[in-house]
Amino acid sequence: MTEVRARVRELGVPLTGVPGPWNAITDVPGVQVGHVTLIEGEDVRTGVTAVLPRGREGVGVPCAAGWYALNGNGEMTGTTWVEETGSLAVPVLLTNTYAVGPVHRGVVEWLGRHRADAAPEWLLPVVTETWDGYLNDIHGPAVRPGHAAAAIEAAASGPVAEGCVGGGTGMRCYGFKGGVGTASRVVPYGEDRYTVGVHLQANFGARHELVVAGVPVGRGLPPAREAGRVPPGAGSVVVVVATDAPLLPGQCKALARRVPLGLARTGTTGSHFSGDLFLAFSTANESALTSTFPEKDGPAPYETLRFVPWGRIDPFCTAVVEAVEEAVLNALTAARSTTGRAGHHVPALPLELLRR
Repeated sequence: MTEVRARVRELGVPLTGVPGPWNAITDVPGVQVGHVTLIEGEDVRTGVTAVLPRGREGVGVPCAAGWYALNGNGEMTGTTWVEETGSLAVPVLLTNTYAVGPVHRGVVEWLGRHRADAAPEWLLPVVTETWDGYLNDIHGPAVRPGHAAAAIEAAASGPVAEGCVGGGTGMRCYGFKGGVGTASRVVPYGEDRYTVGVHLQANFGARHELVVAGVPVGRGLPPAREAGRVPPGAGSVVVVVATDAPLLPGQCKALARRVPLGLARTGTTGSHFSGDLFLAFSTANESALTSTFPEKDGPAPYETLRFVPWGRIDPFCTAVVEAVEEAVLNALTAARSTTGRAGHHVPALPLELLRR
């Protein structure tokens, strides 16, 4: 019998804020998401997800960006360059911990084949991960460079598949099946309307911690059978925040620092064994951050960045917190029960019990 799953709003759970039409990171104009899901035999439960800030045609055009680590037991490549320049010009790829290498290589190869104009002599792809070794043979070679390219090629706007897909295929969250979640919020600003969107890979939390819309539902659920030597609550979560609001790089970093507040609304207190890494970017000010190189002749160029004043940024911070909370819950309510490596089984969050 096929499990019936739903997004958390479809269950009648009261959440704050106004979502965009798809309630996804793709509500931010230009942002595309693509998945490659790998389910093979009994041992492969993994995949790759690509988030393209400006779509395939916009690769190489920088966005203002910033990143933040709540806890560093994880990997997000390319962040030293994001920190140095305040910009992001490449796709963001999400996968499992031991697949960072082949996915990194796959991004370089895809850019070399399809966007050589956007690829200088050096590239610093952004590849991030969470650990799926309970359900997936993480030591195996299932993820290859071609899967990164396929995820980029699959990227599209519109609704985003959630739960057991892409990089989230083998992930767990709060003792249940976790994985991919997304959500968005519309932010009025004077006569303008901007969108803040979130995409995350949820692989964290202990069952007793789970809170839904302020209700400590995890305390009323049967204890989870913890996975071997993995400490309760351990895991990781990686989050990508996008907006079309014009922001400075430092303001993007400020949005990334608000992600833990949204996670905390779902109950987690953080774990020493969790990798909690967050990246935020703004698609406004197109081409303003493009590198210019010295020329022998002609005047030295200048650029201008339009941005929301610091004193008016609070509604965008609120939007991040609300969207992160909902994205985590969407990952839980969308994901299906999964059996994988060595017969390990992770149940889905029971939706009828959640309603009650």
